[in-house]
Amino acid sequence: MSVNVDVGPIDFLALEFPGARLNGEGMAIIVDLVERGIIRVLDMRAVLRSEDGTITAAAITDLDGDGVLDLAVFEGAESGLIDEDDINEAGELVQPGDAVALLVYENTWAGPFVSAMRRAGASVVASARIPADEVIARLEALEAAEGAGSAEQATDAD
Repeated sequence: MSVNVDVGPIDFLALEFPGARLNGEGMAIIVDLVERGIIRVLDMRAVLRSEDGTITAAAITDLDGDGVLDLAVFEGAESGLIDEDDINEAGELVQPGDAVALLVYENTWAGPFVSAMRRAGASVVASARIPADEVIARLEALEAAEGAGSAEQATDAD
Protein backbone atom coordinates (compact mmCIF):
# COMPACT_ATOMS: atom_id res chain seq x y z
CA MET A 1 0.00 0.00 0.00
CA SER A 2 1.34 3.41 -0.90
CA VAL A 3 2.18 5.78 1.94
CA ASN A 4 0.34 8.52 0.02
CA VAL A 5 -3.01 6.73 0.33
CA ASP A 6 -5.40 8.18 2.90
CA VAL A 7 -6.12 5.22 5.18
CA GLY A 8 -7.72 5.74 8.56
CA PRO A 9 -7.42 3.50 11.60
CA ILE A 10 -8.88 0.01 11.18
CA ASP A 11 -11.11 -1.39 13.93
CA PHE A 12 -12.49 -4.84 14.67
CA LEU A 13 -15.76 -5.39 16.50
CA ALA A 14 -17.43 -8.61 17.68
CA LEU A 15 -21.04 -8.35 18.88
CA GLU A 16 -22.76 -11.21 20.72
CA PHE A 17 -26.42 -11.96 19.96
CA PRO A 18 -27.91 -14.32 22.59
CA GLY A 19 -30.33 -16.77 21.02
CA ALA A 20 -28.96 -15.78 17.60
CA ARG A 21 -31.50 -12.94 17.44
CA LEU A 22 -29.99 -10.66 14.80
CA ASN A 23 -32.76 -8.22 13.97
CA GLY A 24 -30.74 -5.91 11.74
CA GLU A 25 -31.65 -2.79 13.72
CA GLY A 26 -28.08 -1.50 13.76
CA MET A 27 -27.52 -2.20 10.07
CA ALA A 28 -29.31 0.99 9.01
CA ILE A 29 -26.83 2.97 11.09
CA ILE A 30 -23.86 1.19 9.49
CA VAL A 31 -25.33 1.83 6.02
CA ASP A 32 -25.68 5.53 6.93
CA LEU A 33 -22.08 5.73 8.19
CA VAL A 34 -20.83 4.12 4.97
CA GLU A 35 -22.94 6.36 2.73
CA ARG A 36 -21.67 9.47 4.55
CA GLY A 37 -18.05 8.33 4.16
CA ILE A 38 -17.39 8.09 7.89
CA ILE A 39 -16.46 4.41 7.78
CA ARG A 40 -15.67 1.84 5.12
CA VAL A 41 -16.65 -1.76 5.83
CA LEU A 42 -13.75 -4.06 4.99
CA ASP A 43 -15.20 -7.32 6.26
CA MET A 44 -18.47 -8.36 7.85
CA ARG A 45 -19.64 -11.82 8.89
CA ALA A 46 -22.36 -13.42 10.97
CA VAL A 47 -21.17 -16.44 12.94
CA LEU A 48 -23.59 -18.94 14.46
CA ARG A 49 -22.71 -21.50 17.10
CA SER A 50 -25.37 -24.19 16.81
CA GLU A 51 -26.75 -26.08 19.81
CA ASP A 52 -24.31 -28.93 19.09
CA GLY A 53 -21.39 -26.46 19.07
CA THR A 54 -20.87 -26.42 15.29
CA ILE A 55 -19.65 -23.03 14.10
CA THR A 56 -20.79 -21.67 10.73
CA ALA A 57 -20.42 -18.27 9.10
CA ALA A 58 -22.39 -16.30 6.55
CA ALA A 59 -21.82 -13.03 4.76
CA ILE A 60 -24.08 -10.33 6.17
CA THR A 61 -25.66 -9.87 2.73
CA ASP A 62 -26.89 -13.47 2.97
CA LEU A 63 -29.07 -12.41 5.90
CA ASP A 64 -30.96 -9.81 3.85
CA GLY A 65 -34.42 -10.62 2.65
CA ASP A 66 -36.86 -8.70 4.82
CA GLY A 67 -37.27 -6.05 2.14
CA VAL A 68 -36.73 -3.27 4.66
CA LEU A 69 -33.02 -2.57 4.36
CA ASP A 70 -30.91 -3.05 1.26
CA LEU A 71 -27.67 -4.71 2.34
CA ALA A 72 -26.27 -4.72 -1.20
CA VAL A 73 -23.99 -1.89 -0.11
CA PHE A 74 -22.00 -4.58 1.74
CA GLU A 75 -21.72 -6.88 -1.28
CA GLY A 76 -18.09 -7.89 -1.55
CA ALA A 77 -17.25 -6.70 1.97
CA GLU A 78 -15.04 -9.73 2.39
CA SER A 79 -11.48 -8.41 2.34
CA GLY A 80 -10.04 -11.60 3.77
CA LEU A 81 -9.07 -9.86 7.00
CA ILE A 82 -11.52 -12.17 8.81
CA ASP A 83 -10.30 -15.69 8.18
CA GLU A 84 -11.44 -19.15 9.24
CA ASP A 85 -9.43 -18.95 12.48
CA ASP A 86 -11.15 -15.66 13.38
CA ILE A 87 -14.55 -17.18 12.65
CA ASN A 88 -13.85 -20.20 14.85
CA GLU A 89 -12.41 -18.04 17.63
CA ALA A 90 -15.47 -15.77 17.52
CA GLY A 91 -17.77 -18.78 17.62
CA GLU A 92 -16.02 -19.98 20.76
CA LEU A 93 -16.76 -16.64 22.47
CA VAL A 94 -20.49 -17.36 22.59
CA GLN A 95 -22.67 -20.10 24.00
CA PRO A 96 -24.30 -22.77 21.80
CA GLY A 97 -27.40 -21.30 20.16
CA ASP A 98 -25.93 -17.79 20.10
CA ALA A 99 -24.51 -15.75 17.24
CA VAL A 100 -21.76 -13.20 16.90
CA ALA A 101 -21.46 -10.51 14.24
CA LEU A 102 -17.92 -9.62 13.15
CA LEU A 103 -17.09 -6.27 11.63
CA VAL A 104 -13.77 -4.88 10.37
CA TYR A 105 -14.02 -1.26 9.33
CA GLU A 106 -11.84 1.69 8.44
CA ASN A 107 -12.42 5.05 10.08
CA THR A 108 -12.25 6.89 6.74
CA TRP A 109 -12.85 10.26 8.39
CA ALA A 110 -9.35 10.00 9.90
CA GLY A 111 -7.52 9.06 6.67
CA PRO A 112 -6.69 12.60 5.52
CA PHE A 113 -5.51 13.51 9.03
CA VAL A 114 -3.25 10.44 9.22
CA SER A 115 -1.77 11.27 5.79
CA ALA A 116 -1.16 14.89 6.79
CA MET A 117 0.64 13.77 9.94
CA ARG A 118 2.81 11.36 7.92
CA ARG A 119 3.74 14.17 5.52
CA ALA A 120 4.68 16.27 8.56
CA GLY A 121 7.03 13.51 9.69
CA ALA A 122 4.90 12.27 12.57
CA SER A 123 4.46 8.62 13.41
CA VAL A 124 2.10 6.87 15.78
CA VAL A 125 3.91 5.88 18.96
CA ALA A 126 0.83 4.63 20.81
CA SER A 127 -2.75 3.84 19.96
CA ALA A 128 -5.53 2.21 21.95
CA ARG A 129 -9.26 1.74 22.01
CA ILE A 130 -10.93 2.37 25.37
CA PRO A 131 -14.21 0.45 25.78
CA ALA A 132 -17.18 2.80 26.28
CA ASP A 133 -18.25 0.93 29.44
CA GLU A 134 -14.86 1.70 31.02
CA VAL A 135 -15.09 5.39 30.12
CA ILE A 136 -18.62 5.66 31.53
CA ALA A 137 -17.64 3.87 34.76
CA ARG A 138 -14.60 6.13 35.20
CA LEU A 139 -16.61 9.31 34.57
CA GLU A 140 -19.28 8.16 37.04
CA ALA A 141 -16.59 7.43 39.66
CA LEU A 142 -15.04 10.87 39.11
CA GLU A 143 -18.45 12.52 39.38
CA ALA A 144 -19.21 10.63 42.61
CA ALA A 145 -15.82 11.59 44.06
CA GLU A 146 -16.37 15.20 43.07
CA GLY A 147 -19.79 15.16 44.72
CA ALA A 148 -18.29 13.67 47.89
CA GLY A 149 -15.54 16.30 47.85
CA SER A 150 -18.10 19.11 47.55
CA ALA A 151 -20.06 17.68 50.48
CA GLU A 152 -16.89 17.54 52.60
CA GLN A 153 -16.03 21.14 51.72
CA ALA A 154 -19.53 22.26 52.72
CA THR A 155 -19.19 20.42 56.05
CA ASP A 156 -15.73 21.90 56.68
CA ALA A 157 -17.07 25.42 56.04
CA ASP A 158 -19.68 25.04 58.78
